[in-house]
Amino acid sequence: MTPRGKPITQARIRELAAGPGVIILCGRFEGFDERIFAGRDVEEVSVGDIVLSGGECAALMVLDACIRLLPGVMGAPSSGAEESFEDGLLEYPHYTRPVEWEGRAIPEVLRSGDHAKIAAWRKRQAEDDTRLRRPDLWERHVGARDRPASGARRKHRDQGS
Repeated sequence: MTPRGKPITQARIRELAAGPGVIILCGRFEGFDERIFAGRDVEEVSVGDIVLSGGECAALMVLDACIRLLPGVMGAPSSGAEESFEDGLLEYPHYTRPVEWEGRAIPEVLRSGDHAKIAAWRKRQAEDDTRLRRPDLWERHVGARDRPASGARRKHRDQGS
């Protein structure tokens, strides 16, 4: 765990959770002796552009993210499929009871029982929230949609042939 490491992603968390296991090193205050990196195959990981007193809290974040993906931890195997970052977007908003709270109502579409309309609303909300709140994720998401399965970039009409 180090601020100079590659930012951890949900995709990498999925790889770690799939096994075979890892050892997480947590530095304290000033980090690690540089010879560790020269002498061992160490993956340097960051949980964000922040500095902590030690890597313990960051390690707990990684562990929690992995543990929740283990079979049986969340109940149904599909429980984590619609979470933030799973498809490159933030998750859609959630609502609970009562139907109205402080003059704010649950959107009618969510009370309609029309599963197709609810799914479309959730997708649209996830896209809107991601575009507005996390333009960095939105750009990656849009860029990923614009690439064919081979990974090659498509040329846009306004860019020439």
